[in-house]
Amino acid sequence: MDVLTLSHSTRKINGTITPPASKSESNRVLVIDALTGRKSTLDNLSNARDTQTMIRLLDQPDSTVWDVLDAGTTMRFLTAFTAVQGKERTLTGTARMQQRPIKLLVDALRELGANIRYTANEGYPPLHILPFDPALTTTDTIAIKGDVSSQYITAILMIAPILPKGLTIELLGHVGSKPYIEMTLQLMKKFGVSAEWDKTTNRITIPHQAYTPTQHSVESDWSGSSYWFSMVALAEEATLQLKGYVPNSLQGDSAIVQIMDLLGVQTEYETGGLRLTKKAAASDFTWDFTDCPDLAQTIAVVLAAKGISGTLSGLQSLRIKETDRIRAIQLELQKFGADLIELEKDITYKVVPGNFTVNGQQVHTYEDHRMAMAFAPLALLGNISIEEPTVVNKSYPDFWKDLQLVGYQF
Repeated sequence: MDVLTLSHSTRKINGTITPPASKSESNRVLVIDALTGRKSTLDNLSNARDTQTMIRLLDQPDSTVWDVLDAGTTMRFLTAFTAVQGKERTLTGTARMQQRPIKLLVDALRELGANIRYTANEGYPPLHILPFDPALTTTDTIAIKGDVSSQYITAILMIAPILPKGLTIELLGHVGSKPYIEMTLQLMKKFGVSAEWDKTTNRITIPHQAYTPTQHSVESDWSGSSYWFSMVALAEEATLQLKGYVPNSLQGDSAIVQIMDLLGVQTEYETGGLRLTKKAAASDFTWDFTDCPDLAQTIAVVLAAKGISGTLSGLQSLRIKETDRIRAIQLELQKFGADLIELEKDITYKVVPGNFTVNGQQVHTYEDHRMAMAFAPLALLGNISIEEPTVVNKSYPDFWKDLQLVGYQF
């Protein structure tokens, strides 16, 4: 097993970093561009493995098997994309991908006339998708639970305008990850598609229409910025510039600015990016991560390391990510003397810092890129080791190189 041992001699963070482009935004515009006939100009696409996998598969339009590896976004988006194409294709992935549920998306697509079959376990990939027959589309309205992964909703939204009658989606119950849905609709608008989201009834209506090719440059990834916010929060002294960010971002994880303001990080927007410095932190913490679940691991680690008791809610989607992230956080925090205690099943948890100490622990990553990057900043407090460090390739391939730029040592 590959293990990377990290240290930092000064506990000071200074420098300029350009995190990778957003894979969430990249993957959306790649699918939208494919629906335009690939006539758009897309700049600054993410170098994350998930996005590179999307590009590789879209470059193989005649392939009868698309292997998405461990890319959940890619699996969900390409399931909907393939479902409305005139192609017969099987979508598969890693063993973990074949354990991640996709039934809600498949059921919705079947309502719209898609012909999709499970080749192994009901409700899970691999999927065998037969060519789309518009004559089988019998409805222009579907209902889907609003608290499921926003990727299911986004996958359907992006294909909605090319359906024979367009589509109205009714989101049932509480709607999670709203910023990701807003991002999708805003990107669709940039490519010429109009949509109306009635927030009172939670109905999104997209008429039948065509996408228009355009030029689009992808913003830096706010999820990727969160680890740098974490380092500033944990450092004794810090002045850090992050390039490629703008105010009023489409990305939901830009909430990291408000969250980290409570945990000791001051953010200022400058031309071309952000400037992060230290400030006083709050003595306790409460946040609903429904709209930004990918930040939860980072925040749990920062809270424990800073000795701040914190309540984290809206974590219901973390059980079905790259790993069971709730259990993974619990097991790894316990190695440092802290814990994550369940208050409301699968939804609300409390970080209990305990006697948090960094003294050479080895962090298991569970094949999850965010576990590696959430715990890596702790090397500011003492030596730690990260198992299987290449997992960061999924979203941030240059992460370890960038750490060296601010004084981390391997």
